Amino acid sequence: MKVTFLGHSALLVEDKNFKGLIDPFLTGNPLYKSKKEHTEGITHIFITHAHGDHVGDAVKIALDNKAIIISNAEIANTIKLDNPEIETHAMHIGGRFEFQFGQVKMTPALHGSSFFKDGNFYDGGNPGGFLIDIDNKSLYHAGDTGLTYDMKLLEDEEVDLAFLPIGGNYTMDIDDAVRAVHFIKPKITVPMHYNTFGLIQADPTYFVAKLPDFVVKILKPGKSITI
Repeated sequence: MKVTFLGHSALLVEDKNFKGLIDPFLTGNPLYKSKKEHTEGITHIFITHAHGDHVGDAVKIALDNKAIIISNAEIANTIKLDNPEIETHAMHIGGRFEFQFGQVKMTPALHGSSFFKDGNFYDGGNPGGFLIDIDNKSLYHAGDTGLTYDMKLLEDEEVDLAFLPIGGNYTMDIDDAVRAVHFIKPKITVPMHYNTFGLIQADPTYFVAKLPDFVVKILKPGKSITI
């Protein structure tokens, strides 16, 4: 499984006949440098919650690639209602499903979730994260979340690679993300959701320094890691 960090919370995940995007906030993302290969041949798109910096370009990319959108029922159904030609797969917190490419579980997140459309906010269901297992390798994308003791349960999932927010204000800060790593005990952790905007400034090297007994890698946007 190859995972490319696209800045903020956006990931490109590739494995054999699978090419997925998680929270594809590309247009308007100041950390993202556009490349065709990031949005071509996409088979699946995962959306953790309905905020614009996570839904991002999901609809356009799904239409361009005939990709399946995977999200909570409220987001999946809203997108399907507005775009009947898009195939969606609705899930909810704690749900696990076996896709052709592998297994996906939707995990809890402590955050909000709302669409902004035509000057109004609309319910986007419960926010979440994703645990994606492909060929016995597991990727955990926490979504936007505060620290929750539910993360302790993920230790049993034997997570190979975890992406955790560290920017604070809207999500965990570095200190809480450190506690999350101790709960989850992933083989590798990568920080995300920081330095995109003024309110989520954080120094990822400080995060690394606070976890001397764990493997923590800082990925610059556009860089990849393979597990």
